[in-house]
Formats: sequence, C-alpha cells, structure tokens
Amino acid sequence: MGLSREYGRAITEGPTPADAAGATALPYPSGWSALAFSDELRPGTVLTRPLAGQDVVLYRLGTGALRAVRPYCPHLGAHLGLAKVDGDDLVCPFHFFAFGPDGACVRTGYDTSPPRSPLTQLPVHEVNGAVFVWRHHDGREPDWFIPRWHEIGHRPARSAAWELAGNVQEVIENSVDLGHFATLHGWDKAEIGGPVAYEDATFHVSMRAHESAPLLGSFVVDVDVDGYGLGCLHADVHTPRLGLRMCTMVMPTAIAPNRMQFRQLNRISFAEPSRLPAPLARAVSRTAARLLDRAVFRSSCEFTAADFPIWNHKQYQQPPRLAPGDGPIGPFRRWARRFYPPLENDRRTLPAPHGRSGPEEHGGPDGRGGCGERHDSAERGAGAEVL
Repeated sequence: MGLSREYGRAITEGPTPADAAGATALPYPSGWSALAFSDELRPGTVLTRPLAGQDVVLYRLGTGALRAVRPYCPHLGAHLGLAKVDGDDLVCPFHFFAFGPDGACVRTGYDTSPPRSPLTQLPVHEVNGAVFVWRHHDGREPDWFIPRWHEIGHRPARSAAWELAGNVQEVIENSVDLGHFATLHGWDKAEIGGPVAYEDATFHVSMRAHESAPLLGSFVVDVDVDGYGLGCLHADVHTPRLGLRMCTMVMPTAIAPNRMQFRQLNRISFAEPSRLPAPLARAVSRTAARLLDRAVFRSSCEFTAADFPIWNHKQYQQPPRLAPGDGPIGPFRRWARRFYPPLENDRRTLPAPHGRSGPEEHGGPDGRGGCGERHDSAERGAGAEVL
C-alpha cells in the first residue's frame, strides 16, 4: 500500500502569525480609526469595514456628507452593508425601510407609518483624504480631533492598504523605536532632535537620519512626526540634498484581537531650483514630481513594509527588557495607557503570554497602569526603563 495523500502533505513551518498564536491581545484602543480613503466613498457608495471586532457601515449622502452606522437594521436585523443610498436616505435591502441623514426611519417599503427605530450612528470625521470613525470604550463622544494638515505639491495623493496580524500600538510606537531604524530600515544613523513632546492625545517627535545610496553618496533626511492617538501618524520628510518633501499618513486600525488593517497615504513635492527663472523652476519642480511620484511612493511603501513581517508575528512583550539605544519607548508606553479601559480592581498584570483572553478583558498596554518600574540592577545600570 502506498502512503496516504493525507499524510504526504508538507508540514506546517515558519512563524505563526500573532492572531493565530494564542498570544495575549491588547484591548482595543479608544479614539479615531481610519476605515477608508475619501476617494473610496463616492456619493451613493456603501462600504462595510471592520472595527474592533464589529462591522461598521459607511455611506456618502447625495449632498456629499458621510455617515457611519452600526450594521443591522433596527426593523428585523438585515445587514445594512447590502443597503442602497437613495438621495440622502439609506434604504434597507430587506423591507425597503429608509433612514434619513439623522438616522430616523422616514418610510417603509409598503407605505405604512415608519417606526421610531433610528439607526445607531457613530461619529465620523473626514480629513486629509481619509475617513475616521470614533470608538471609545466607555461610549463617550469625541473630545479631540485629527487636524487638517497642509497639502504639499500639485499631484493627487497616492494610497495603499494592507491587512495583517499585529496590534496598532506597536505601529505608532515605531516612531520612537530609534534602534530599529538602523537594524531594520538601513539608516546609517538616526538621532532624535529633542525630547518627545506629549500633550493629551497627541505627541510630536523630530529626528534626523543619515542615509547613503548608489550615485548619491551620503545625505541627510529630516523627519517630523505628529501622532494622534493610536490610530494616526503624520510624518513630514525632507531631504534637502534632493529637494524632496514628502508627507506621509500612517493609519493602523484594530479590527480583531491581534489583527489590524494598515493604510498609508503619501504626497510629494520637489523644490523649485533657485537659479532658474520662476516659470522654468516651477516647470522643473512639477515635472520631477510627475516623473518620480510613483517611484517615491513605491520606495516609501517598501520602507514601511519592512516592518510587516515583524508586526505580523511578534507578541507584545511585557515587560520589555530595554537597552541603551532603543529610544524613549518607556515614556511612550506610559502615554499610550490613556487610550485603554481602566484596570479592573486595580489588577496590574496581563494574562500569561500564551493564555487566550478577550480583547477587553484585561488591563492597559503596560499591564499595570501605574508608573513604570525598574526591575533589576542590570537594567538600572543600562538606563533601560521597563513598563
């Protein structure tokens, strides 16, 4: 008898993704999360996107305004991701109940009096080419917003989206993880320009990187990063030697325990050569942007994607064993606590790394909620701050 084909298959190998490994999941963070790019929602479009373990239905009214609602019709529970937009009304696919811009039921499919059963609307915020939806663990209304940033250049933004395992905090935390810029991204040297500034739901960090490339040799890249909650980063990148400026939005969204969607949006511009007459300088700048836009965006995505295999397979390490050169990760984690539910009964320890737990059944990202502690003399001697 020959071997059964069932047992002749290749064995499973390679790292297990974080969402399948049974590692502890951080709670879903409160705040704004990007669910779409603006150009995905033309008037009349209906989209369903995941957020924190639940569907959210997005749609654009005929007037251009956006709405975000819970997914099930209050009449008999049909999924509104299958609905259609009729002018400014969302029409359920089951019995054609129609809901107006305020969520109220305005008519039924058989001309009877509409019930007083409004849709559950969610705060939605469209800014900088992206659509954000607010979610807070205690149900409160938005108490901060993502601001409108400057738009550089004359070309439309380029965007991309991915889905992978991992947690959103570590995406935002990367901006202060100084060590990985050299080891993972190949920067010759990276240095933070001063203390990271934290204020309520935002932070700001400046850094300078030293890079080298064939034909170009060594050059400097200046980066200013502004973070808004645990769902949005805005990076201004300036390479003086090349005259290149780039604005990048990085938007991770928690969709399930240890799983996220990741969106990126870029705009670029090139400086106008000062030695040329103004009309010619403008033409040179715009031509350079048109010719190099795609290549610069591809390079930016490749830079970002170097982190994907790490996020996809890593577990949140608590406490971390930090070392000199890591960057100010400890203070960042203390700031990040504000976006999570309070600890129950002042419990200060996350479950064991391989024990499954629900996304909201345990404490904040540091597992304690109090100020960080230094754990042993070796760490104290190295200046490592452990949360």
